[in-house]
Amino acid sequence: MWSAQVNDPRIYVNGRFLTQPLSGVQRFALEISHALARVTRAGSEPLPVMLTPAAAMSGDDAPDLPRRMVGRCHGQVWEQLELPWAARDGVLLNLGNTAPLWGGRRIVIIHDAGVFSQPGSYSWKFRLWYRLLHTLLRHTRAQLVTVSEFSRGELSRYLRIPPERIAVMSEGAEHITRIPPDPTILTRHGLVPQRFVLAVGNLAPHKNLARLDALARVLALRGIPLVISGSVNTAVFNASGMQALPRPATYIGRVSDQELRALYGAAACFVFPSLYEGFGLPPVEAMACGCPVVAADIPVLHEICGAAALYASPLEPEAIAQAVAYLLDTPQKAGEMRAAGLKRAATHTWDRAAETLLQIARSITP
Repeated sequence: MWSAQVNDPRIYVNGRFLTQPLSGVQRFALEISHALARVTRAGSEPLPVMLTPAAAMSGDDAPDLPRRMVGRCHGQVWEQLELPWAARDGVLLNLGNTAPLWGGRRIVIIHDAGVFSQPGSYSWKFRLWYRLLHTLLRHTRAQLVTVSEFSRGELSRYLRIPPERIAVMSEGAEHITRIPPDPTILTRHGLVPQRFVLAVGNLAPHKNLARLDALARVLALRGIPLVISGSVNTAVFNASGMQALPRPATYIGRVSDQELRALYGAAACFVFPSLYEGFGLPPVEAMACGCPVVAADIPVLHEICGAAALYASPLEPEAIAQAVAYLLDTPQKAGEMRAAGLKRAATHTWDRAAETLLQIARSITP
């Protein structure tokens, strides 16, 4: 539990993410903000203050933190010019890859080095801005933080800084278990519980969904659909590099959190063939819902999922299909993987991640 000490700094949170569509990074920022509220209420120090531009999320899903609307601008102009002045007397937590280049004490969470290592996945404007911003941030006094040891190594290599300069925190997955499932998603698409395989991701090349083609064909012969959920943000990802969907497969587009919870809970297996991740939250969410996981055999997923997933080479479509077929054909193994997944997911909690982040904030000197 977080406990305040004399002269602990005032904590501010960059609330720009509340103006953005909810995707992986925004999900992280939202859940960490909720956890910061829970953890600090359990202690004795003041709650962090969320600094936002005017057009920010409100309502039941908004973080339960004191909020202060500052400035008249929005977007990058607000973040670079007005935000740092408002946070000048404390430590500013920047949760979503971007941060002011000037100002006082700052923590910047950079989730991965994808714009350097997977350039073809991103639009040229997004790639150019993020490469420039991250390169400039390395020359500031900002404390850099990332979400896995793998990402620390990647950022150290691409930004040419010692790994010791980058702190590591985790993510959580228990949010998905607090969401009531909406089973109407199953009836709308004719899905029978335990008779479909689920994949979640966008069509960017590094998500590697095209290599599920062999799996889709194998499942079709069994009368089991491969269901793919996700969306494409062309402001971030390279539209010209989008992959073709594997066929035959059932593409259901973007779904609500309630619908996703129902899909995780009803799927016979979750498959995650990604070539590159900073953390890899979807397989941990699936584990938290009791869904056995087949994951890409890449270092970061071994770090995050441990022995609670079956692994297959993301470059070998037949290997992915064989791993999924093995789980479908071996109920005992599937049951073992469900139990292992639940145990593994329980080690990744947002409250623990928030406590780590607050410890990092406490360590920053004026």
